[in-house]
Amino acid sequence: MILRLENVSKSFGALKVADSVTFTVPRGEALGIIGPNGAGKSTLFNLITGNLLANEGRIEFLGRDVTRTPAMERVRTGVGRSFQIPQPFEGLTVFENLLTAAAFGRGGREAEMVEDCAHILEQTELLGKANVVAGSLSLLDRKRLELARALATGPELLLLDEIAGGLTEGECKALVATIRAIHAKGTTIIWIEHVLHALTSVVERLLVLDFGRVIGIGAPDEIMASKEVREIYLGLEV
Repeated sequence: MILRLENVSKSFGALKVADSVTFTVPRGEALGIIGPNGAGKSTLFNLITGNLLANEGRIEFLGRDVTRTPAMERVRTGVGRSFQIPQPFEGLTVFENLLTAAAFGRGGREAEMVEDCAHILEQTELLGKANVVAGSLSLLDRKRLELARALATGPELLLLDEIAGGLTEGECKALVATIRAIHAKGTTIIWIEHVLHALTSVVERLLVLDFGRVIGIGAPDEIMASKEVREIYLGLEV
């Protein structure tokens, strides 16, 4: 098991943003997370990455208790993340952005990092733009760079936060194809996404959050057929 959460809770004063969240992710799985705005999806990512620390419960990564482990140490043990709004180092080239992420996330010999970053650029279809300044990229390529920077840290677990948001249909299909290829090579993924057709074309299971609670987890068809999920997530009266 690559990730395990047991009764993880987080509150800000009287507001409970994660409420006894419990689930596991086996190695090699792609798990999608859905829920209405304010459901606690990004908060959950912040708890997994260590950007927020849980008030209660336990988080295990690769069999190790990381509940109180700082975010930087979690990156170096294999938790990589993309952010909803890409924020590259705009004055650096695409390749320099990857080298910076690789040095931060795993260190090692420069020659090895250069080789790995070149491979990641090829994976994410950015090789032809390696020397382009990041600030001049299109939205799709900024999203690709956000994905590439997460991969450059050498993750055992890759967290994607609404990476398809804001893209055209064609751009979304192109990015999903890249993510599907990365997953097919064995990368474990947890993916928050509102673009459901993109998400369900990759993930094996869906987890549904509402007001910080897990209200369902299972196969995508099973979850989307659930009366409770359709009422809460889709806003339908069933």
